[in-house]
Amino acid sequence: MDDHLLRDLTPQVLGVLVRRGADFAAAEDAVQDALAEAVRRWDGEAPDEPKAWLVTGAWRKFLDARRSASARVMREVAAHREPAPGPAEQADDTLLLLSRCCHPALSPASAIALTLRAVGGLTTAQIARAFLVPESTMAQRISRAKRTLAGERFERLGDARTVLRVLYLMFDQGFADDRTGGDLSAEAIRLTRQLVASVPRDPEAAGLLALMLLHHARRPARRDDSGRVVPLAEQDRSLWDEAMIAEGVDLLQHALAMDRVGEYQAQAAIAALHDDAASAETTDWPQILEWYDELARLTPDSPVVALNRAVAVGHVDGPLAGLRLVEALDPGLPRRDAVAAYLHERAGNRAEAARLYKAAAQATVIEAEHTHLLQQAARLNRDR
Repeated sequence: MDDHLLRDLTPQVLGVLVRRGADFAAAEDAVQDALAEAVRRWDGEAPDEPKAWLVTGAWRKFLDARRSASARVMREVAAHREPAPGPAEQADDTLLLLSRCCHPALSPASAIALTLRAVGGLTTAQIARAFLVPESTMAQRISRAKRTLAGERFERLGDARTVLRVLYLMFDQGFADDRTGGDLSAEAIRLTRQLVASVPRDPEAAGLLALMLLHHARRPARRDDSGRVVPLAEQDRSLWDEAMIAEGVDLLQHALAMDRVGEYQAQAAIAALHDDAASAETTDWPQILEWYDELARLTPDSPVVALNRAVAVGHVDGPLAGLRLVEALDPGLPRRDAVAAYLHERAGNRAEAARLYKAAAQATVIEAEHTHLLQQAARLNRDR
């Protein structure tokens, strides 16, 4: 059984049922039942038209749950018990489903959680980690979102900012854990391409796609042959995808030319400056800091932006200046200890850097990042 095939088809089949008029919760239940039947019946090999099989099976499951138990209907259902092979519906409803999950009736947090579950294929535990909340809390949030959508008519598109935020989180989840989430990052890029094509005059949509491409271009260099995470400064830049970087830069320039700068364009500009540097030593940190200043103006309440800006300050004004900014941030902020460790190491405080790298390793739930941070601490302790 091809798990990747089922994960790719699930949101498309769910989108077909929603487009046909099924309410979201009932449609998702029907799709899950159809997937379970596929696992039992396919016996390791998918049929010629797996999407058509799943659409037919899921729609039958939905009808089973909704239609009356009259003899006539039961005979119809029995006659179609085995989904017949046939041409699949060629329209990809994933982007439609994404927009519907961002329904105006939902809060942004609920819309993001529901979309990551229904479209991104993330587990409740993975979504909970992304939101930094307990799994039980996230399960309740997703259940409430489904109840909110029960009976809602999908006549209004979801909020565009929320859709962009969902796509950004989807990509970020896959990029952070690229051994298991690479497909998720690629799916986020695919969906964002569709969105850009549908709203060509939205500079933030183009900016988000540029940001994704400029980061994804570095993926081949993010790990060495043993699977160890390689920091940006140590990556073999000849492995970066130059065509993808060029596409990202073109998109960014097109977006900036519209003269409506937003947070994704600012982040993409920072990524472009990193990608443009021939080496870590030639990185244009003063210009990066200027873009972080702009990003901080656009997102004044973002502690993550403040933390990343501290790194840029550390390169421009010295590590102690960066550390003063870090120390003013919430001690519980994710990656705060890792950034502080990096700046302490640059300042020559190796013992404190090693301690903070170890503390940061204990705080992360991503295995590769955990291993990398412990290796950094061990390296400093060994050198001492």
